Amino acid sequence: MATRSALINVMAGAARKAARKLLRDFGEVEQLQVSVKGPGEFVSSADLTAERTLKTELAKGRPGYGFLLEEGGIEEGRDKNNRFIVDPLDGTTNFLHGMPHFAISIALEREGNLVAGIVYDPVKDEMFWAEKGVGAYVNERRIRVSARRDLAQSVIATGIPFRGRGDHALFLKTLEPVMAATSGVRRWGVASLDLAYVAAGRFDGFWEFDLKPWDMAAGLVLVREAGGYINDLQGGQTMMDSGTVLATNDYLQNPLRQLLSEAMGGRPVLHRK
Repeated sequence: MATRSALINVMAGAARKAARKLLRDFGEVEQLQVSVKGPGEFVSSADLTAERTLKTELAKGRPGYGFLLEEGGIEEGRDKNNRFIVDPLDGTTNFLHGMPHFAISIALEREGNLVAGIVYDPVKDEMFWAEKGVGAYVNERRIRVSARRDLAQSVIATGIPFRGRGDHALFLKTLEPVMAATSGVRRWGVASLDLAYVAAGRFDGFWEFDLKPWDMAAGLVLVREAGGYINDLQGGQTMMDSGTVLATNDYLQNPLRQLLSEAMGGRPVLHRK
């Protein structure tokens, strides 16, 4: 049985407390107050309540740590070496449409390096967690990336840009060859869970453009600790800055990256900064 560190217990405990209210709100989603952040992007009272709960609980367990919050932005802490990166409700659109696929994502960044992460799916009660050097787990079970070597046998996940967001033409160029080369492409709308599923071997790979740090931070730790490869489409480690992510096992990394790169015509993915 896996032994969780005190840090993971703090993060998991905060997620479970926030999830209780999320699940109640999910049952009464038509009653929620919703505002529009941007084209196709929404924030509900459920997001805001969950974020407040997470911030309060994490600050109790690790006082002085800073925060990078999806809704609240950057909050400096007394401890300049540690900060939590938090998405209180990844999959808000799913949540607001009554689709039971969403998650809470929390990562810890220490001196610029991601060292721990949890992705909690409250509907399925699956707690994906990982800590640098310790491995990756779902609840108490150790997880590993898939062992598939052939793209033709693989299922790959992605995120599709929507109204007002992303380069639609570029995405369609990359989608077509992946459709032709694999057993299937899935788009479930929750990047943190997509990465967790790669770590657990449920998906064989995942790529997406224009993600935010809170979408991917915990998932990066999970994939790495599950023995996977994760980088940008040029093979570098700019994911948190560029928002571009490719996650696979070691066998599929090069063929999938080559497929995507050729589809893009060698076009570099511009950084957000």
